[in-house]
This record gives sequence, structure tokens and C-alpha cells, in this order.
Amino acid sequence: MPDHPPARPSPAAARDGRALEVLWAFLRLGLTSFGGPVAHLGYFRTEFVERRRWLDDARYADLVALCQFLPGPASSQVGIAIGLGRAGWGGALAAWAGFTLPSAVALVAFAHGLAQWPALAASGAVHGLKVVAVAVVAQAVWSMARALCPDRLRAGIAVAAALLVLAAPTAAGQVGAIVLGGAVGRWALRLAPLSPAPHRDPGIGRRTGALLLALCAALLVALPALATTLSSTLLHAVAVVYRAGALVFGGGHVVLPLLQAGVVPPGWVDNDAFLAGYGAAQAVPGPLFSFAAYLGAVMPAPLGGAWSAAVLLVAIFAPGLLLVAGALPFWEALRRRAGAQRAMGGIHAAVVGVLAAALYDPVWTSAIASRADFGVALAAFGLLVVGRVSPLWVVAAGAAAGAWLHA
Repeated sequence: MPDHPPARPSPAAARDGRALEVLWAFLRLGLTSFGGPVAHLGYFRTEFVERRRWLDDARYADLVALCQFLPGPASSQVGIAIGLGRAGWGGALAAWAGFTLPSAVALVAFAHGLAQWPALAASGAVHGLKVVAVAVVAQAVWSMARALCPDRLRAGIAVAAALLVLAAPTAAGQVGAIVLGGAVGRWALRLAPLSPAPHRDPGIGRRTGALLLALCAALLVALPALATTLSSTLLHAVAVVYRAGALVFGGGHVVLPLLQAGVVPPGWVDNDAFLAGYGAAQAVPGPLFSFAAYLGAVMPAPLGGAWSAAVLLVAIFAPGLLLVAGALPFWEALRRRAGAQRAMGGIHAAVVGVLAAALYDPVWTSAIASRADFGVALAAFGLLVVGRVSPLWVVAAGAAAGAWLHA
């Protein structure tokens, strides 16, 4: 009998196989990627450019530039874009799930521990987590200011944004500072033009991209209106978290003031529990946006628990996914617009000011109550900035120091 050539897998089967490949690759990274978004981008390059060769250095650098330009969790958006290019929409969701779920599950478990043992919330170890949060946010302000405020104009935008947020400590004040920073940057900042990049097919048409961007904007407006119409606490929480995910520029730490202004004043999360969870989030691998799962888990009834954690986790990442997938077909034209570059420079500077205001209130005012607290925070800051010690060990040392001082 004549030999028959082996049957080729169908395109759908090939995509499914690649999606599983993407899931396992990102799950391994989600379990081991400590150190924040900059470290995550280094891990991604090692894994997908050097080791697996799914894309080259030029394509990877272009994706990083796009995700730094957009609001949202930059490292997660780069991962989603890699998964999208490798295995379509299934690959995008697999990349997000693999990289995000380990940290989300760990933070939900921490929230469950606080619920089971209420005395834990007032323990010295949890207070130590709040003190470490001071050092972590201070490190973020320090490094972002050096990178994003290199001249007097942008330093002035950052200072003005901080003063505005301190004078109007609400979500509206934070958004207003970011919008004003973008306006000042658009009309006053001067930047060198970017060189053109070679054209690459993003795998998404411009029509689809435009629909995704329109959906992202529509949800930003519709969710608060729908929550008010239906008087739904869950929808109000989803609207707050979605807005934070859609307006975060400059890294995961910037989500802190946006979320705090949205969930603490209504009484959904106690400020001490908020900062304790934020400190715990530094000790887990993966994206800091997984902190939304913790918030969902600690909220009181009718919210709270695993269901609320899952809903808020999806809500905070949804705008980032829609934005990166929607912007891919338009990226080359967008990145070369001088006005867009100048506006983003002003926005990034304003974000530094917003985060600096959050460093004072609520982070500092809620955690530093004595000279000993300040000493622990200063030591943690030195370990992070000067010693470049892993945040995991700094968080563990801070919790131990808090427990020792409490005892």
C-alpha cells in the first residue's frame, strides 16, 4: 500500500496547542517573576526572545514601547501582546491567566487569613507590612521621578500634580491632575522625534482595533452610570476598579492612590486592611494589579469572597487588554505624532506627583506612628534602593521587625 503523508493538524487545533504552550510558559513566569514590572520585562525578554525565539529584539522593543505609552499594567500588556501574536485571542487570555493567577490566589488566601483571624489585622507583622509599603512607594517615586522628570518643566508638573491631589484628595482630583499634566505637556514640552519602525502585521485589523478602543471608552462611561441606575454595590466596585485600570500610567504602583480613593471612602475596605494587602502584594510574584483580587476578597457583604475577587481581578485588567489589542494596528502612526509624545511626557510627570501625594496620605500617615516605624521604613528603603535586595526578602524582614517591635 502507498504511504500516506501524516495529516496536518487543523488551524484550530494548532491554535489550541499554541495557547496551551503560552499558558505553561507564562504560568512558570507567574510563579517566579519577582521584582516588579521592570524585572518582569527582563524575564520576558530572556524567555521569549532569547530562549523560545517567539519574536526578535526589535519586535519586543516595539511592544514594550507601546505598552509604556498606553495606560494599564505595562508588563502584563506586553505578555498579552506576546500571547496574542503567538496564538491569537486564546494565547492572549492564556498569557494573562498564567502570569496573573498565582499572585491573585496568594493574595486571596492572605485576605481569607485576615477574615478567619481578625486579630491578625492588628498584629505587629501586619503593621510591618504597612511600614514596608512606605519604603516600596518611596522607591517607586524615587525611580519614576529620575526617569520621567528629567527637566524643570516635568519636575514642575509633578510638584503641581502632588499639590492638587493633596488639596483635592479624591479620584476626581487625581484624574484632573493627570489630564492637566497631559495638557501642559502637549503645549509646552519639547521632545526629540522618534525614528520610524519597520511595518509589522499585528494580527488585528484597524476596524477591530477601533471597536476594541471604543468598547474600552464606552465601558469607562457606562459602568458608573449603570451602577447608579441599578443601585448595585458590585457594579459600583467594578466601575471603580475598571477606572483605575484604565487610567494608570507609569507602573503598577500608581494604581494605589486610584484604588484607595475608590474603595476606602465608601467603607468597602478599611484603610489598615488596604495597606496591609498592598504590603503583602510586594511579596508575591507577578503583576501588582492582582491586588484587586485581594480587595474583592476582603470587602464586606454583599461583596467579598472568591467571586468578588474574580470579578474585580477581571475588571482591573480588562481595559489594559482592550487598549493594547486595540492600539496595535495604529501604533506606528500614533508613536510618531509629536503632540501625542509631548502629552504622554506631561502625563507621566503628573503621575509621579500623584504617587508622591499618595506616599504622604494614606501610606505615610497610616503606617508611621513612631521613630521605630520610621527606622524600619528607612532601612527597608535602603535595602531596596541601595542594596537592591529582592522585595520578597524586604517584605519578610519588615513583617518580622514589626512583630518584634509589637512584642
